[in-house]
Amino acid sequence: MRWFLAIWSSLLLAACAQQPEPANPALWHIEGPHGEQGWLFGTIHSTPHPFAWQTLAVRKALAASDTIMVEVGNLADEKAVAATFVRLAKSDGQPPLSQRISPEERPALAALLKRGGYSDGDFAQLDTWAAALTLARIGASDDDARNGVDRGVMDEAGSRPIVELEGAERQLGLFDSLPETDQRDLLAAVVTDQQSDDDTRLADSWRKGDMAAIEKETRRGMLADPELRAVLFTGRNRDWTDKIAAAMQEGRRPFVAVGAAHMAGTEGLPAMLAAHGFTVTRVE
Repeated sequence: MRWFLAIWSSLLLAACAQQPEPANPALWHIEGPHGEQGWLFGTIHSTPHPFAWQTLAVRKALAASDTIMVEVGNLADEKAVAATFVRLAKSDGQPPLSQRISPEERPALAALLKRGGYSDGDFAQLDTWAAALTLARIGASDDDARNGVDRGVMDEAGSRPIVELEGAERQLGLFDSLPETDQRDLLAAVVTDQQSDDDTRLADSWRKGDMAAIEKETRRGMLADPELRAVLFTGRNRDWTDKIAAAMQEGRRPFVAVGAAHMAGTEGLPAMLAAHGFTVTRVE
């Protein structure tokens, strides 16, 4: 989910040219009972290094598809995305962040604020979820989201339509709709996660297509909280499954590119689509 939060962390400069690192991310083929066809591709939203993710199997799947489905379709429209964030995030009269977190977690919060150049009162006009997303970007380069594979997939769309499974308004709205208690749980999880090396480990698991390792990570941190998991993981996967199934039943051949964590486990997209009667086969 750090990848998910990182979508909103880099809205300014283009990535510097770097030599892409080889990758072999996970890919699935979907087949319906009446010959419907589609593909699921697990992405990474943000990374310090560009990846050479277009394996032969991925290129074939892209070539055979007629629709690209992604979480958010206008990531390149940075002003629009930023405006959506600001509009939903603004909330006057909020208490200092240290008052929105347990006393035991305040030293870690103070250290994180110091590292990011913030003070405890800098978030008095932001909802707690927005403060959490802002803190999640500390230590990230402005280039990281530009290296995200979602953008690379959309760059390959050509004349094919790009269909949003969610969109910026809906995606950020999920955070904005969380009760304050859950927003504070999110803040606590971000503070805790910033002390770990999860990003490096997760990027390596994605590069190898190691879904077992990724599935373990979906049981940690904020997704270990039942309320946050229901909204940010299970509920979203269920909604996306319905949209993917509907697109295939309409005769489309979608190439679905979303964060790899959404493919993991019994609540992931492959499992949910299989429960809808589709045959889902991992091909890479």
